[in-house]
Amino acid sequence: MKELYKLSNIVQQYNGRTVLELDHFSVSEGAIVGLAGHNGSGKSTLMRMLAFLENPVSGEIYYDGKKVELSGTDLRREVTMLTQEPYLLKRSVGRNVAYGLELRGESCIESKVRDSLTQVGLEPDLFMSRQWFELSGGEAQRVALAARLAIMPKVLLLDEPTASLDRESTLLIHEAAVNARKENGTTLVIVSHDHHWLEEVSDTIFRFAGGRLDY
Repeated sequence: MKELYKLSNIVQQYNGRTVLELDHFSVSEGAIVGLAGHNGSGKSTLMRMLAFLENPVSGEIYYDGKKVELSGTDLRREVTMLTQEPYLLKRSVGRNVAYGLELRGESCIESKVRDSLTQVGLEPDLFMSRQWFELSGGEAQRVALAARLAIMPKVLLLDEPTASLDRESTLLIHEAAVNARKENGTTLVIVSHDHHWLEEVSDTIFRFAGGRLDY
């Protein structure tokens, strides 16, 4: 498979403390890659780099064959991340899911919103007009995922997306994420303490300890 991400000689530090040190890390296009390790092992720092949200202190990041410069990057239109805490705009479910589509000037927005809600197990007729504050934690996370699936991202980064969710929401999020790869060729990078799920769905699992790959 084609190499989508390539990271070389990466060092990241916070307040002078090294939190991530990678000689080499790569992700193939269309792959499902799992990241495992204890809290503080460097996984979330790596995910922020893959989302183009922060630069390393040193090292190089290549995406689709081109060196990435974080400042002003347009690549965030292709890459989206879902974290443990869903962030929703203070508006209806339908308008939350439509937001990214509107920014991109997409057509047939309502149809795409409905399809995305259906993918995460939320009946559009029941949820389109529901307000953000009327959702349970599991429903809010599914709406957040639907908003990301609607834009059909090239890369979907999942950083503990189902931590502390009910079993139904967890299973639906797992299924919808994996189907994005199946249906659209979306590349997935997943951080999860659910080792059984990672083993089941990942093509490759990288294990981290102390900010380094734990071979």
